[in-house]
Amino acid sequence: MTDPEPASPPGPVVALPVYPGVSELELGLMVTVLRLCGGEKAALTVHRSRISVVTAGGLVMTPHVLYAALPEPAALLLPGGPGAAKASRDPLLRAFLAAHAALPTGVSGSGLLLLGEAGVLDGRAVGGPADLTDTLWNYTPQEVRPGEVVTDGALCSAPAGLGALHAALHVARAVWGEEAAQDTLVRIGGNSLLIPA
Repeated sequence: MTDPEPASPPGPVVALPVYPGVSELELGLMVTVLRLCGGEKAALTVHRSRISVVTAGGLVMTPHVLYAALPEPAALLLPGGPGAAKASRDPLLRAFLAAHAALPTGVSGSGLLLLGEAGVLDGRAVGGPADLTDTLWNYTPQEVRPGEVVTDGALCSAPAGLGALHAALHVARAVWGEEAAQDTLVRIGGNSLLIPA
């Protein structure tokens, strides 16, 4: 009798911290890209509890895992939303982001506040929403380019809304490669919306 074949190890996962008031548009774009590249289990939303979170548009979602139960992520994606300023003061989230600062990371819109409060923007070039320019300078970046998508090493920062697609494709390239990211872009029709960075 032969031993059963070992189960194949799960693929890489990307952590998406969520919070009350997260943008469901940005979160949805990010999750879609990840699932097209890596399958249903590639995207894990994470929060300090499994209590349902109400998004900016009033949708209710339950995070997949607690920070303590999250498998080691291959990358991070941080959607923005009107609740980001309050969420950025969460010490657990700040510690999580600081501990994973070297990972490939994509962030859109006010999600930059999460990284700023975690000390991750210090000395970096960042893009993002024009209305946050003055606030972003408080986090001592090297450069702020309002309204632009900016890639600085492993970090891609983008404006709110469709900018989340740039951030997600940056992470997809880092985790699954250029071909998978380009294939995903074609599948969602994104090549008519943007030219990938």
